Amino acid sequence: MKKIITLIILSVIVFSCTKTSEATAKPDAPPKTLVTVAFPSDTVQLNNIITLNATSTYLLKSDVKANSTGYITKMTIKLADHVGKGSVLFGLQTKEARALGNTINQLDKSFRFNGATTVTSPATGFVAMLNHQIGDYVQDGEVLATITDASSFGFVVDVPYEYLQTIKNKGSLPITLPDNTILQGKIAKVMPAVDAVSQTVKVLLQVSNNNIPENLIGTISFSKTSAYGLSVPKMAVVSDEIQSSFWVMKLINDTTAIKTAIKKGIETDQYIQIKSGDLTTKDRVIISGNFGLNDTATVKIQKP
Repeated sequence: MKKIITLIILSVIVFSCTKTSEATAKPDAPPKTLVTVAFPSDTVQLNNIITLNATSTYLLKSDVKANSTGYITKMTIKLADHVGKGSVLFGLQTKEARALGNTINQLDKSFRFNGATTVTSPATGFVAMLNHQIGDYVQDGEVLATITDASSFGFVVDVPYEYLQTIKNKGSLPITLPDNTILQGKIAKVMPAVDAVSQTVKVLLQVSNNNIPENLIGTISFSKTSAYGLSVPKMAVVSDEIQSSFWVMKLINDTTAIKTAIKKGIETDQYIQIKSGDLTTKDRVIISGNFGLNDTATVKIQKP
């Protein structure tokens, strides 16, 4: 009886070891990463768009100066008023003329002497600054106000020198304001100097609508280059930490993706041109779930 019990125990032990060996010999299948795929295209037009900031400004501001020493007796303007060239802005009367005029008028009112002079606007524009008010005593040549010259208004763009000729060839550029209003800016002036640090040139774009506040920042965009060629969605391209090498994950079947090195060309908001790499329009590339995948990764295509 003891022999039979011993035999049964040994059989159970052997059977358990066999099952353990089979479980060890068959490891779990690697997990599959859910991905979405797309096909490269050779019909997309790739435009290398350059966007620069444009700041509204008045290149010329004229100072309104007192033409004699005396008191301000009249002022016809307020801050931000629009004035025309030659319009009267201030009235002045000298201290001596005021005293002498009062004496003479008391003796003979027919003289009507007051010794008053007027100060006119040197340009058409807006009153940007007021330094005095009625009753102030001012010196000859003292600045009374500042007038912006409307003819010098425009948007100034700091253009990298490498793009200057491209800008000149266009002649005019659309300016997009923060409220999405678009103005057509005509290239009026190119400053004859380059910034020593940024290597940019200031370009003035004049616009027809000058009811725009100064220092408003808009943007201009223009195409540097345009080309057709094999391209992939931007999300398909992966790079290393220092962006020295680039690749896409290409499917060789429905469950396996391999790492395919590429060389980038023109890049837009949506597509990247493939200048070299083992890709055709018939290949499938991963556009989501590709980050961090190793070469020969096991994947599962997610249905749209």
